[in-house]
Order: sequence, then structure tokens, then C-alpha cells
Amino acid sequence: MTPTVVQLLSQARQCLAERLQLPETEARIEAQLLLSRALGGVSRAWLITHEQDTPALDQHQTFESLLERRLNGEPVAYLLGQREFFGLPFNVTPAVLIPRPDTEILVETALALIPDQQAMRVLDMGVGSGAIAIAIAKNRPQTQVVGIDRSEAALEVAKANAEALDAPNADFLLSHWFSSLGGEEFDVIVSNPPYIAAGDPHLAQGDLRFEPSSALASGTDGLNDIREIVAQAPGHLKSQGWLLLEHGYDQAKKVADLMRANSFIEVRSVADLSGILRVTLGQRP
Repeated sequence: MTPTVVQLLSQARQCLAERLQLPETEARIEAQLLLSRALGGVSRAWLITHEQDTPALDQHQTFESLLERRLNGEPVAYLLGQREFFGLPFNVTPAVLIPRPDTEILVETALALIPDQQAMRVLDMGVGSGAIAIAIAKNRPQTQVVGIDRSEAALEVAKANAEALDAPNADFLLSHWFSSLGGEEFDVIVSNPPYIAAGDPHLAQGDLRFEPSSALASGTDGLNDIREIVAQAPGHLKSQGWLLLEHGYDQAKKVADLMRANSFIEVRSVADLSGILRVTLGQRP
């Protein structure tokens, strides 16, 4: 006999908590999200009000398949095909990095540099799902945002998200950093580049095992791509333009030193909600 909704949720919550060592609340939410997807996208409120319903056999099997994939470590965002970022729902696939709440401080810091009604040009390097570019575009509709990525698969995801979220002022271009930009200049350049050291054991743990390694690792110290961006950015920034980079928890000083060494001024770092210096920015003279 097929279990009821409440029985499925209880069993899944227990498995998730035990095998993935998730906190009770997180395990419960993940179980609800997976069952919601298996039942065709019903709300979590529906699950509560229909807890004695018995899902159809094919729905039960779909849920068990999703749960097993999650228990094997596959990220919930990939299983659901979606992740919220800056209050917007973004479609995600294994071709792109999963947007994270820590990155919202990068968007907030960029928005503070872009006046509401002023037409400016913003470049998002390594655009992935388009989360950063589209969040900026939606909050500054007068601004033209260009997102670049070297992955055609990632650009397809970003373009689809821009269309779904009605962000006509966001455009996308295939490019490895600045290689396809010619002499274009921007008022603001933002990037959440790869910044994990190639040998870091965290790359073999948790969600990172399933995400594209090209969006995560960058040389032996994690700074190869940041060095390249910082060195080339002055040639693509307007005078008084800003470069903003997300980086690792212990990289703020190194990134700030790189910016100063490349003639950036007003260099400073900004902490995320956890108090970790997550973003460093500097201005072209």
C-alpha cells in the first residue's frame, strides 16, 4: 500500500537527517520540496492540508527517485531545477553554479554604485545562470547589463532566465573573460569568478561535487582568474568605474593587494551576512 503524504514526509525527513547530517528543520524543508516536485509542483501548504492523501504509485516512485539522488549528495537546486536569488526564481542546471545567498552582497554593493534612473553599462563576468546580471537588470531597468561566459550551455540557461524574468536590458555574450569584448568599456564590472584552490578537499564534498569545476577552481591558490580579471579590467572600465569581485573567506587582503598593485583606488572589502569579507571593490582613477 502506498504511504500517505505525512508518512512519506516523515520517512524522508528521517533519512535526510541521518544520512546527510542535516538539521531537523532543513531535512523537513528538503523532504517537502522533493515531494512537492514529485506531486507536480504543489505548495508546501498543500502538503500540510492534504497530509492524509495517498499519492499515486508513479508519484511515489518519482519521489523515491528524487530522494535517493538527494541522499547520494545531488543538490536540491538541481533536482528541482530552480533556486531563488535576490527574490527571483532562477532555473538552474548542472551546467551552472547554484546561486548562493552569500553572493547577494555582491549585487547589493553593485546597486549602491548605480543611481536609479541613470543609464549605465554593467558587465557581469562568468554569468552562469544569469543570477547576478538579471538581479541588477531588474533593479536598475535604465542600465544595460552584459553577461559573459565561456560556456555556451551556461549562456543558454542565462538567456532563458532573462526571458522568463522579463529582463530585456540584460544581454549575453560568449567570451572567456575579456577576450570577445574588443574595446568596450563599462561603468561597473562585477564577477563571482572561480576562487577555490584546485587541491582544496571541499571540491570533493557536498554540493560542490556536482557543480561545474570550471566555475569553482582556479589554480593552486584559487586566484588565477582573479589575477587575470584585475589585470585586464582597467582597459574595460570607464574613468571612475568600479570593479567588484566576490572571493573566498580568507582572500580579501590578497584581492585588495592585487587591485592596488593594478592602480585601483578606493579599495575596500564588504562583509556578507555572516560577517565574512566576501566582496572586494576598487575604482579606476
